[in-house]
Amino acid sequence: MKTVNRGPWTVNRELMKIQSYKDLNVWKKGIEIVNLVYDLSEKFPNQERFGLISQVQRSAVSIPSNIAEGFSRQHTKEYQQFCYIALGSCAELETQMIIAKFRGFVEKETFAKLEEFLNHESRMLENLIKSLNR
Repeated sequence: MKTVNRGPWTVNRELMKIQSYKDLNVWKKGIEIVNLVYDLSEKFPNQERFGLISQVQRSAVSIPSNIAEGFSRQHTKEYQQFCYIALGSCAELETQMIIAKFRGFVEKETFAKLEEFLNHESRMLENLIKSLNR
């Protein structure tokens, strides 16, 4: 078994096959969230272009971006901090989408789907953070 040092942790390539942040399911789910948010925000009123649309897109993009940046750091504590930022972006995005739902920009069923994605992403991030503590 070939073991390599990959930033803040050691990865067994044969067992985990994680050589890039793109191999992480938590990052992949973050990209799914971004795509869903962009699709949803295209339907928001045009007057929200510089308001809520911009905010929800930035929050969504922040999730996988921070996972990727953290993965590239050389210290576990730095990686954890970026994962915490991504976790905060999940809460920020959920709050913004609650506002969008109240304003009538998002249907209940669509909001429920995004909320499910965000809850799943948050749990994966919490588990990743815990695993980095070991």
